[in-house]
This record gives sequence, structure tokens and C-alpha cells, in this order.
Amino acid sequence: MATRNANIGKSVDWVTIILYAILIICGWFSICGASYDFTNHDFFSFATRSGKQLIWIGFALVIGIVLLNIEKKYYELLAYPVYAAFIALLIVTIFIAPDTKGSHSWLVFGPVKVQPAEFAKFATALALGKLISTYNFSISKRSDFIKALAIIILPMLLIIAQSETGSALVYLAFFLVLYREGMTGSLLLVGVCAVVYFILGISLGDQSFATMPVDTGRFAVLLIIPVITALMLRIYAHDNKRALIVLLTSLGTTLAAYLASRYFVPFNICIVQIAVCVLIFLYLLIVYSLERRAPYILIGIFALASVGFHYSCDYVFNNVLEDYQQARIRVTLGLDVDDKGVGYNVNQSKIAIGSGGVFGKGFLKGTQTKLDYVPEQATDFIFCTIGEEKGFVGSAFVLILFGAFILRLLRLAERQGSNRFARVYGYSIVCIFTLHLLINIGMVLGLTPVIGIPLPFFSYGGSSLWGFTIMLAIFLRMDSERTVR
Repeated sequence: MATRNANIGKSVDWVTIILYAILIICGWFSICGASYDFTNHDFFSFATRSGKQLIWIGFALVIGIVLLNIEKKYYELLAYPVYAAFIALLIVTIFIAPDTKGSHSWLVFGPVKVQPAEFAKFATALALGKLISTYNFSISKRSDFIKALAIIILPMLLIIAQSETGSALVYLAFFLVLYREGMTGSLLLVGVCAVVYFILGISLGDQSFATMPVDTGRFAVLLIIPVITALMLRIYAHDNKRALIVLLTSLGTTLAAYLASRYFVPFNICIVQIAVCVLIFLYLLIVYSLERRAPYILIGIFALASVGFHYSCDYVFNNVLEDYQQARIRVTLGLDVDDKGVGYNVNQSKIAIGSGGVFGKGFLKGTQTKLDYVPEQATDFIFCTIGEEKGFVGSAFVLILFGAFILRLLRLAERQGSNRFARVYGYSIVCIFTLHLLINIGMVLGLTPVIGIPLPFFSYGGSSLWGFTIMLAIFLRMDSERTVR
């Protein structure tokens, strides 16, 4: 017979709580090392960052205990009102938040600064879980899918309006949740293609063929589009014949244009490639009109839209992004070397991590961090302190801790079974934690652009710590009330 867990102390997942506690403790010691001042040795002084972090940790524990004692039915009942409240708060923040390093995302209450975007994550996860758990909801239904997209995209747009692009990117984690709940993999493929088009276009955009007026980046992207289109025809339309026709025709036409331009009259063969993509669209439109199968028209639209997206990337990169954002992307892609400018943070971070060696220099003995060579070393770049003081072994230990923590949450999310509300919420926080970890570590190592993503439980500050604690506590409460057989 099914029974409900009643005693929160017995039913809560203590393994997750222990991992959370270890991460919090390791994070506090890292902040001690990152913010250590030779003139002030008191880590518990509220005048220091380590002392202030203790206050945030204390409040986080109180918040967590309170949320653990609220029944799951109230989270489900209040999911939409809480989401609406944070959407309203995000709107208000745009207009009343002071300018903080170019963004308007922090609300100031005396000595306390709060970033609503950090708390809107759990509200979005609750609303998404509520929607998907609604009776008769199906991700394959267009109206239901649009509702799910709206819940995710609305806070993203509001956070972007606050000039907090990094925080907005975290909301892409929710698309992985939709995929887990039945969203077609074609949308993920489209997302991957968009990233590839952007990187190729920017990385090779400054290069051209020696004897022809052809942008190498544009040529590469326009060559890939028909290949991916043919692949989609085979996978989603199950039409190997037409996939082969599209592939051979596009490659053959491009090769003929290349040879004609090189050996006869030089011209921009990208024009021919664009014409090929348009012809592919028209061809698939005709096939759709004859067979009335949706995949053909959708794949045709993908081919045409890919061309438009690629050209829009150039415009966005050169005319929409700020100069420092362009510079960060170019440095990350290895197009520019600017160790004294926008690449300074990453360069100093690499030096700090590399200087730690295998076992590190020891607690409070890191020279790069103690002498403040690494900007934001207690917040976004906190991992470099771990690398310098604890070395490869300490860094690996922290990553293993995070891996165990995320895998445990994944197990809890999966064991929710038919409880879609708890399952969707659980997968939401799993994806959020994972994305934060990957982007922050990648940023510190120079693998991703510097976009200001905190490392969960390690980066200094109350907003991120409270936000992550709230997400976790709510899910642990949900898991404690799961049906046990």
C-alpha cells in the first residue's frame, strides 16, 4: 500500500543535505582565502567578506529550514502567484535598480543588495512544473508548448533588459527539462546549429580565400547548412533518397562555383550558396505540397532561416553587442590576445590555477590571489583560489563533490516517478546547477566568455547562496513527500 512520508526529519534526503553542507563549508574557506587581508586576520569579523558570508550562510540555513517545513501542496498551489510576483519584481528592477558595473539588476536595501534574477529561477521552475503537471498537458501540443516557452522566455527577456545577459543564459537550462518531458530533439539540434553558425561565422569572418572575394566564415556556414538539411531529411522525414539529392546537388553546385571562380572569373560564390539554400527550400515546399508531410516544410524553413540567422549574427555582433562583449567573445575564440584588457581576468586566473601545481601552495599562501592580481576572485573567479591554494588535487575534489551533488539530485528527480510537478522541478534545478558549474569553470579556464556566472555555494554573496538554497530546500521537501511503495 502507498504511504506518505510524514516526518520531515526521517524522510528528507540527508545525503543531499550533507553534500550541501560540505560545499557550503568549502565555499566559505575559499572565500576566506580569496578575500584574506594581511592587515586583518579575523575571518569572523563582519567587516570582512568571510564574516559577511557567515551571515548569508546563517540566513540561508534559516530559510532552508523554514522551506523544508512547508508542505508541497502549498508550493504547487502558489506556483503561478510566486512566478507572477517575481516577474513583476524583475520589471520594477529595470527602472529602480542603480547602475552597477553597467547593469541594473541589483536592488539596494540599506547595506543589503539583492539580485531578483537569482530568485526568479526557482519561481520559473515552480511555474514550469505546475504547467507541465496540468491535466492533459502535452509538450507535443502547440498551444501547450508555447505556454512553456513563454514561462521560460519572459524572465530571460526581462533580465536581458537589466543588462544581465549572463544570468539570462542560465534560463536555457529549462529547455533541457522540456526535452526530458518529451520535446522533440530537433529543437536542440537547431540550438546547436545556431551556436555552430555563430562561432564559425565569427571565428573565420576575418579570413578570405586568397584569389577570390569570399568570406571564409560565410562560405563554411553556407556549406554546412545543406549538409545538416540533408541529415534532417534522413532523420525526421525518413527520406534517404531526397536527402542524397539535396546533399549531392548542393555540394556539386558549390564545387562547380568554386572551380569557376578560381580558374575563370573570380566572384563571390556565397551568392551561389545562398541560391542553393533557396532552391532547397522551394524543392521541399513542392514535396510538401505533393505529400502533405510536415517535416518537409519545417526542414525547408530551417534551411532558409539558417541563412537569415547567419547574416543576422553579423549584424548583432557588430551593431548590437557592446564593444567589451565583442572583445570578450573574440578573446575567448582566440581571435584576439588582450592579456592587459578584457582578457586580463582570464589570463590572471590561469596563472593562479597553474601556479598551484598538483597539491597547491596551501591555505592563505597563494600569491596571485593574496596580492589581488585576479579581479572578482571572491565572486565569479573563486575557483582560481581553489586551484592556487589546493592545486589539482583540491580542484578535482571540489569538482567530484559537485558531480556527486548533481548526480544525487538527478537520482531524486528521477525517483519522483509519475509526480510530474516534483519531477519537472527537480530536473529544472539539476540543469540550473549543471549549467552554472560548466559556465563558471569554463569561464575561469578561458573556455567560455566571461559573463558573470557565480559558482554555486562558493561565490561570495547572499543572493546566489539564498537562491540556490531556496531551490534545493523546496525540492528536498517535495522529495520527502513522494509516494513510497
